[in-house]
Amino acid sequence: MIMKKDFISIADYSPEALQGILDLAIELKKERLEKGENKPLLKGKVLGMIFQKPSLRTRVSFDMAMRQLGGDALYLSPNEIGLGQRESVADVARVLAGYVDVIMARVFAHQHVLDLAKWASIPVINALSDYDHPCQGMGDALTIIEKFGSLKGLNVTFVGDGNNVAVSLLHICSKLGANFTLASPEGYDLSSKALEEGKTFAAKSGSSIRTIRDPHEAVKNADVIYTDTWTSMGQEEETEKRKKVFPPYQVNAKLVSEAKPETIVMHCLPAHRGQEITDEVADGPHSVLFPQAHNRMHAQKAIIVSLFR
Repeated sequence: MIMKKDFISIADYSPEALQGILDLAIELKKERLEKGENKPLLKGKVLGMIFQKPSLRTRVSFDMAMRQLGGDALYLSPNEIGLGQRESVADVARVLAGYVDVIMARVFAHQHVLDLAKWASIPVINALSDYDHPCQGMGDALTIIEKFGSLKGLNVTFVGDGNNVAVSLLHICSKLGANFTLASPEGYDLSSKALEEGKTFAAKSGSSIRTIRDPHEAVKNADVIYTDTWTSMGQEEETEKRKKVFPPYQVNAKLVSEAKPETIVMHCLPAHRGQEITDEVADGPHSVLFPQAHNRMHAQKAIIVSLFR
């Protein structure tokens, strides 16, 4: 019996496996751009998409990834499932496993994704949890590779909250050999678990990890500057507090000018323009925000295909 595979966290995958998925993403994107279509690698397959949190990019990129590979996608709203409330996660997992071929879940609690994977007999993909955002991390890596050819030896700086996006970026960088720096205010650091995992991966890949307070120091010699919203979904009650804490961490033209001349600026979107990033930077020559958003689809195609190989 072949064991089913899941895509729950970048931390679960070897550097070789991650690079293999990224190489496949590059191939699938090239095929689509050159031929106008992909081979129907997922013909007859259906992706069940569980959403506790809404998302433009996650919903459309997964839906179109399935369509372009010959499969289909089924959107399941929070009201239709009530994951862990109206019905237990275990029951949802076992019911869906009899209807669809793969499950994608965008949730609040990371444990819900883990429980779905435990109880479903089909592959489960973490499309975002409060712990990490591995699909975003893979799309980010694809974008960086397109610009620089590889992550090896690059300096990647995340400016802002040490949130789930920062965790996945840390993991993909440390797995594939990029030096990672987080500049965050006190009290908004990476989780100790994520940081310790990153240090373990970095020791094997020969890369480094820094966590500092000063964003100006953090972006010196940066090849990549990355930021995200100051307040994520589920943290709305902290909005006003965070608006007072994070302004020194805004990615603006002055901060970008302190990095390498060829640095690229990334953001997972949606952006709160005028807060964590200025219009001048988001729409400027260093920005790769929209190619980065589009690469979610190409990376996710490769993730889904890899789960059936």
